[in-house]
Amino acid sequence: MGKYLLTLRGVEKTYPMASGMQRVLKGIDLTVQKGEFCAVLGPSGSGKSTLMNILGCLDVPTKGTYTFMGMETNLLSEGELSRIRNREIGFVFQSFHLLKELSALSNVELPLIYGGMPPHSRRSRAKELLALVGLKDRMHHYPNQLSGGQQQRIAIARALAMNPSLILADEPTGALDAATGSQVMELFHHLHRMGNTILMITHNEALAKETGRILHLYDGVLTGGRHDN
Repeated sequence: MGKYLLTLRGVEKTYPMASGMQRVLKGIDLTVQKGEFCAVLGPSGSGKSTLMNILGCLDVPTKGTYTFMGMETNLLSEGELSRIRNREIGFVFQSFHLLKELSALSNVELPLIYGGMPPHSRRSRAKELLALVGLKDRMHHYPNQLSGGQQQRIAIARALAMNPSLILADEPTGALDAATGSQVMELFHHLHRMGNTILMITHNEALAKETGRILHLYDGVLTGGRHDN
């Protein structure tokens, strides 16, 4: 597979609009190495969400290629893309997306259930991850009993459940105050030091500067996306 975890070449995404076809992504080139911590920085409307959907195998390019772990996503079936989303990509969203009727432990177990892990093993794995994010003593609490920062840490634990190849974080501190956001970023730094590959989508320049490489996205055009070799 080489040193690159993912590669985009000439990726375009076009949507039909009442006024005609709209090009949201315009020839994106991007390489991310295993173990990198990168930020895609851009304002609202720059195409960040569309790019994240493609990187997360939730959508495919209109033109160009996206190669993830040596697989060209355009050639994969929906079942194969679903398997990649479950096993190889951990998603962290701004709004947490926790199920309110489930405890912290059960929320973290969800991807493991979909992945077919036996009950005892998945319970053990979920407890291990909650300990990693500092919430071992909150495993039986429900989301409405937890602070925003605690909910986001549960979401991060859930994203790590299947030991994914890529953590894809979309404005992970956007719903948090500055102090809590800093704590969540410190957790990301810890995960990066452990060897995780993290790609963060954000409009926050200060946040982006905490990562190892900043990629600028503006009006569907990405700069700084490719390595020199």
